[in-house]
Amino acid sequence: MSNSTPADEKTENTTPSSSTTPAVREDDSNLVTDHGRTSVADVVVSKIAGMAAREVTGVHGLGGSTARALGALRERIPGGRVNVQQGISVEVGERQAAVDISIVAEYGVAIHELAEAIRRNIIISVEEMTGLEVTEVNVTVHDVHLPGDDDHEGEDAEPEKAPRVQ
Repeated sequence: MSNSTPADEKTENTTPSSSTTPAVREDDSNLVTDHGRTSVADVVVSKIAGMAAREVTGVHGLGGSTARALGALRERIPGGRVNVQQGISVEVGERQAAVDISIVAEYGVAIHELAEAIRRNIIISVEEMTGLEVTEVNVTVHDVHLPGDDDHEGEDAEPEKAPRVQ
């Protein structure tokens, strides 16, 4: 018969042993354990941030006008695909990440609310998927997409010339 009380037995059974659960150092994030270190590349964070931003209603596109024009060309090439990193710039450290994002907003959307929704979605997505702490998400709105703008996308940037009068 054991000298332990039922309370002791319960404590013993619920305490994880160090051999089955990796210990996390209290001064480090969950990316550093006794069993090794996890590094997350910039490209990973920028792809996650790009996908998270595109999920927000009111975001028409990412990037400034030059980046969007190049992206449109890239998509037209057979086998070309959307660059989810377009308009995203990140700085990734060992435990933290900062994101700068450039967007085109849909007309009629409250830009300040849109920016906050983008921030929230990027922070949640990056932190959950990588374990990094997102310290800031800076949103720059480069343009507003107006209804009917799609009719002119893809046309040459040069305006039509008026017919010459002789």
